Amino acid sequence: MTILIVDDDKEIADLVEIHLIAEGYEVYKAYHGKHALEILQKVEIHLIILDIMMPGIDGIQLCKQIRENNAVPIIMLSAKSADGDKIQGLAMGADDYVTKPFNPLELIARVKSQLRRYTQFNNGQNGEKSEHQIQLENLSINRETHTVIAYEKEVKLTPIEFEILYLLASNRGKVFSTEEIFERVWNEKIFEANNTVMVHIRRIREKIELGSGASQIIKTVWGVGYKIE
Repeated sequence: MTILIVDDDKEIADLVEIHLIAEGYEVYKAYHGKHALEILQKVEIHLIILDIMMPGIDGIQLCKQIRENNAVPIIMLSAKSADGDKIQGLAMGADDYVTKPFNPLELIARVKSQLRRYTQFNNGQNGEKSEHQIQLENLSINRETHTVIAYEKEVKLTPIEFEILYLLASNRGKVFSTEEIFERVWNEKIFEANNTVMVHIRRIREKIELGSGASQIIKTVWGVGYKIE
């Protein structure tokens, strides 16, 4: 599988490349946003590791441009003090983030997790025995084809967004805390308070709801979490 590293720090890009190649991945590197977009036009990329702080087109704007027509998983790299940048990156469509300085083994683990989900998403497969179709009043989800219809309009979701929506829709009426959602979807424990789940929920709502101001599908249970009736 092919992975694109986008980082203007060549030492970090080279370090990540070494670990990815050791795992058997084919690696492309870009040191600025324009070069990254050129690679994406020529090569099928299965995952992007994207630094936020870059000259010219920064990582957040690049993420937004990529998300206009590509659902490839994106892992953002961000400075530990830049919480606002991390939230903004997630809001633009990133699937996950890793803070600098980072352990390369942690990054590799996140890469593998995202690629497993992306592969299942594209192949329309999962390891669970469940009904393929979930039909609600204004929402239809097909697990086999990974398609979502909201208010009679097909909606394009990233693999992470699809997993969150499917989790809520397949457990109608059950309230999931942000911690539960994170642990079920990302398959790892949440060790610190963050807004990752909240930002993804907001993105899903923007795509599947009518924008009237009140949430029509995903309900917030204040102080507890989220549910779909």
